[in-house]
Parts: sequence; C-alpha cells; structure tokens
Amino acid sequence: MARRELARSAWETIEFLGHPRRFQCPRKTTLLPRRTLLPPAARCLSTTPSRPAELTTEGPERFTAAPPIDFGKQDAGDSGDGSPQRVQLRSLRIVPASPSYFSAKPTFNDDFIHLSALLRKVATLPTIPNAEAPKVAWKTIDQYRIMVNEPVKTQRFHKMLHILRRLNTINPSLMPDEVLGAMQRYKKDSQPGDVKPNSGAIDELGRAKGVGRRKTSSAVAFLVEGEGEVLVNGKSLAQFFGRLHDRESAVWALKSTQRLDKYNVFGLVNGGGVTGQAEALTLAVAKALLVHEPALKPALRRAGCVTRDPRKVERKKAGHVKARKMPTWVKR
Repeated sequence: MARRELARSAWETIEFLGHPRRFQCPRKTTLLPRRTLLPPAARCLSTTPSRPAELTTEGPERFTAAPPIDFGKQDAGDSGDGSPQRVQLRSLRIVPASPSYFSAKPTFNDDFIHLSALLRKVATLPTIPNAEAPKVAWKTIDQYRIMVNEPVKTQRFHKMLHILRRLNTINPSLMPDEVLGAMQRYKKDSQPGDVKPNSGAIDELGRAKGVGRRKTSSAVAFLVEGEGEVLVNGKSLAQFFGRLHDRESAVWALKSTQRLDKYNVFGLVNGGGVTGQAEALTLAVAKALLVHEPALKPALRRAGCVTRDPRKVERKKAGHVKARKMPTWVKR
C-alpha cells in the first residue's frame, strides 16, 4: 500500500514538472459572481480569522480631543478702537437649559419633574377632602398636546393630573403662592365658578319670579309668602291638571322641601301638552324658591328640580311612519 502511494506521488511530481499548471487551492475555492466582462477566475478566500488590531503595524488614526477653551484669552487683532477683541465663541455648543432636552418629550418631562418636586415640598401641609376642594376644570390631553407640541401618552398625562388633584386638596388658607402659580398653567381658560347666574330679586310686593321650560312648553311662576294657594292660568291646581301626577309635578319643589303651606304660587303656562306644562312649572317654582331661600339649592338638586330636562320628541323623517318606524314591507 505504501509503495502504491509513493508511486502515485512520484508520478504527480513528474507530471507537474513536465506540464506546469496554475496553482489551485485545495478544495476551499469559491467562484465570485461575475461583475465585469472578463472571464471568471478562481480566487482563494481565506477562512482563517484576521489578525487582531494590536498585532498590525498600521492601526486606526488616533483621536485627539480639542483643547479646553480659555474664555479669558484675547485675540491678537483689534476691534477698531485700539482695545483687544475677545475670542468670538462661534463654534461653541449651546448647552440646553433643560436636562431632558434630548429626550422624546422634554417639555412634559420638565413639567412632571417640577410638579413632583413641588408635591414633595408641600406634602406635609394639611389637606381637605376631595368633595370640599375647589372645583377646577383641568386641560384635556388634546389641549395639553397642542400647548407643548409633543405626543404625550394618555397614561403619563393621567399621572400628572393625579399630582395636580393632590395639590388642589391643600387647605386653601395655607395654599402657597408657588403651588397656585404652578397649577394655573394646567387650568382651562374658563372655570366652573367664573360663570355665575343672575341672582333674582324680590320685588316690592314680595314676589320672586322663576322661568322654566320643558319640551315645547314654557312657564313663569311668581312665589310669595302665604298659606299654600296655587293658581295656574287663573285656575286652581286641581282644575287645571286633571292627573294627580301632573299636580304633584307642578309643586314638587315645594313638596320636596316641605314648603307647601308657606308660599303661594301664581303660574302662567303656555305651549306643549299638559305633562310638559307641569314639568316646566316645576323648574319655574324651584328657581323662584331659590330667590327666597338660596340655602335650599342642595336639597332641590337632590330632588331633581334645578336642572332643565333637555329631552324632546324626535322629529318624524320623510319616508318613515314615525321618527324611526319604517313602513311594513310585504313581499307578495
């Protein structure tokens, strides 16, 4: 076996010396894709790892930092009046005022950090319950996004509102001016307490006037101290309203506050139906009663006599039987 291998190697040596051929890499040859018009040539791609940078003679170019700036250094040239001119700081980098300038939402981060630091500062001040805190209308997330011009996430905005509500519960007599100024940035332009209804007045005859509406009905009520007499369009309550429910609705403001035998009511109603007129009279009597006794507003609000009912009958549409009912479709 050894002789046969020796003979084979000898013949290969003789053939190589007699007929010189191009050198070929053993087995690991890769043909690169043709990129030119020249014929393809076999190239050897080395599979051994490259030498580390420490062993190479030519390394990367060394980095040299800029020298520190001497602000007291003066330029050799003159400014024109004979005095030396200071170096112009044209190439200096502008340092941002906010540390979160390079974040995605710098303004929101600054606001959140400022409110958090303010809360830690005044955390020991006495607070009041949320129900007794001043009513504040905070800006919505859309309004805040427009103000800061940043895509603030809803969850992060709600965290900031939680801090604002906590600051709003501080006792008003001990509220710092710094907190009031910080909260003013996040309040709406119009607040709930800004718009105040005109308080009615009692005329020389002791009457208080109230106006109410319901559906297409309107009512005007005059309330004066008396024994509990009620007249609607010159008729008694039982003569004008046939249903017991409508009678109770007309004087519900007096009944819910136990003032039936203390005031006389003179009402003028028009428009709509009987039920609409009775409920319009409810609101009119409640408004007139508030002129006499403003302290009854919480009780009247719980009874549902202060807020106007905005519900109305939906209009009929063309092609419909009623507002939404469609004609019956029959196939045959």
